[in-house]
Amino acid sequence: MNDRIEAPAPPMPPGDLFVAAPSAVSIYEVGPRDGLQNEKQILPTDRKVELVEGLIDAGLRRVEITSFVNPRWIPAMADHMEVASRIKPREGVRLSALVPNMRGLDGATRAGMQEVAVFMAASQTHNHKNINKSTEEALRTYRGVVGEALSRGMKVRGYISCVYGCPYEGAVPLDDVLMVCHELLDMGVYELSLGDTIGVGTPRQIEYVFRGLMRSGISLPQVAVHFHDTRGTALANITVALQFGIGTIDSAVGGLGGCPYAPGASGNVATEDVVYMLQGMGVETGVDLDRLVAISARLGGQLARELPSKYLKAHLGHCARLGQPVY
Repeated sequence: MNDRIEAPAPPMPPGDLFVAAPSAVSIYEVGPRDGLQNEKQILPTDRKVELVEGLIDAGLRRVEITSFVNPRWIPAMADHMEVASRIKPREGVRLSALVPNMRGLDGATRAGMQEVAVFMAASQTHNHKNINKSTEEALRTYRGVVGEALSRGMKVRGYISCVYGCPYEGAVPLDDVLMVCHELLDMGVYELSLGDTIGVGTPRQIEYVFRGLMRSGISLPQVAVHFHDTRGTALANITVALQFGIGTIDSAVGGLGGCPYAPGASGNVATEDVVYMLQGMGVETGVDLDRLVAISARLGGQLARELPSKYLKAHLGHCARLGQPVY
């Protein structure tokens, strides 16, 4: 039996089925923000800083580190200023933070952030529940926030949640998704992250949405995918997105995440699951899988719970069988 930590099988030779897939993909790591903000156990600031620095050491080059929100709403992000201030910039690494309004943008500016993200849903009801605004009110707010961020020399990313379904409204019309996409792009966001917030999307639905984006004139290089794995379809959906040439995939170390305003939503697709699949397909990520899974193993202990990552479970089982240390 092989006595080293398991590694992906060598990439298969290219065939006809995946010819449209990119040769390299950018992983946008959301665990330190989108993941930790939903954990019952609040990770101490020191551990958050170690987590981000470890992810960078493992090869992640785009990491969302915190959220400049009111601590009354998201207590786990109350230390946003300290986290952002303590993580030192590194060449080739882009750190970002979520901002819900102008006050959050001011905090991110004071912390020296060079990139921020705004967030809203394609669903009217989810916007009311999550950000206490209608879709129209949210767009008005973000026109000011995005414009001011751009004037300060920041890059701005836009999250759109409930693209494939809403916990309150059910199916979300494609026209609603396209309207929000175009509005955010017109404001000047450089990338749209399309979220399956409750994990209901299926491969044919992904195809339907992406063909709709193309027909409406949206350039797919401006689009990232953000799948939650509630029903186990995230990797299948990512595979479809790859066929459209999508080059940015959001994921969270260990499969952290959820949504407090989306009942039943489970975590984001795990970064190590995505990296394992892509490496096996011959798609470059620049991520060291062994380092990444070691981070997940430590993080599970720090949060005192079993993380949902499939690759992590396999890794822990492999180490147990061989009597090897987990990390």
